[in-house]
Amino acid sequence: MSKVVIIATGGTISGYSGDRLDLKDYKSGNFTAEDFLAAIPEIRQFTEVEFEQVTNFSSTNITPYHWGQLKEKIEHYLNDRDYDGVVVTHGTNTLEETAYFLHLTVNTDKPVVLVGAQRPFTALGSDAAINLLHAVRVAVHPSSHGKGVLVVLNDEINSARDVSKTNTYRLETFQSNQLGFLGYVDPDGTVQYYRSPVRKHTAHSIFASLPLQDLPEVAIVYSYAGADGEIIRSITATNKYRGIVTAGTGAGKISAEEEAALAEAAQKGIVIARSSRVGAGRVVDLACYRDYPFISGDNLLPQKARILLMLSLLVSDKREEIQQLFDEY
Repeated sequence: MSKVVIIATGGTISGYSGDRLDLKDYKSGNFTAEDFLAAIPEIRQFTEVEFEQVTNFSSTNITPYHWGQLKEKIEHYLNDRDYDGVVVTHGTNTLEETAYFLHLTVNTDKPVVLVGAQRPFTALGSDAAINLLHAVRVAVHPSSHGKGVLVVLNDEINSARDVSKTNTYRLETFQSNQLGFLGYVDPDGTVQYYRSPVRKHTAHSIFASLPLQDLPEVAIVYSYAGADGEIIRSITATNKYRGIVTAGTGAGKISAEEEAALAEAAQKGIVIARSSRVGAGRVVDLACYRDYPFISGDNLLPQKARILLMLSLLVSDKREEIQQLFDEY
């Protein structure tokens, strides 16, 4: 029989309220992985299960330190102890960021699945138990090998690179926009895949073999009508950040004032990556910015472009080399 470890970090999936109708003021991080297994014995029908509790709080408190901690634990179970898959329970607020970091850095081809819930474990109609059960089923399925880090909620299987939380409370919040789901966990109990990720990831990633203890600081600046660039200048003045990602308007554009502030930042050695705030579509090289060493962020959302830039800065600070990484990952 296969062996899976559930690594628990908290979030709504572990949330508690004394009121079963409470869908907003519950306490995240109340239940543990051991509680999950006691409440959902059906999981053991599909695999042998071990569990480890890493943290137990809202994912708004997750930091790059926790990303590195999860990478090490996942590789320990899959590579050193030869487990068949890992499931990470996680709050939905920053789940996509943790998933993408692991997608770029975990040195394995075995399944790694992140799962959360939109309704706490104690709520009437909670999605916590069924989401966790489905995540385990995906983790033990042979077709999940080689697909990188996966995100499973609401019966849907997403690639960590593509997926994003798109709604504050609805169960179908995790979407991969125009690219679509990789597959589904269906009512007949089967796991069905219809496509695979094509960008580099996990064991085939250059980042999987790098030491990741000291990730460079990268900030995100959100563009808007009337933005004057002063926030960018404040970030630059701290001498703390090695990179800035812009959440630009439309096709990744910024105001003239922001452009001037970013040019100043670039002259001081800060690497700039352009992305868009619109939620879908590629940000490409534009003639109006060719005098600047800006990186074009492809179709990565700002929060994911930040992660790729943080990792890329461990490899190079040259515009052409970082752009190549954005084109490949």
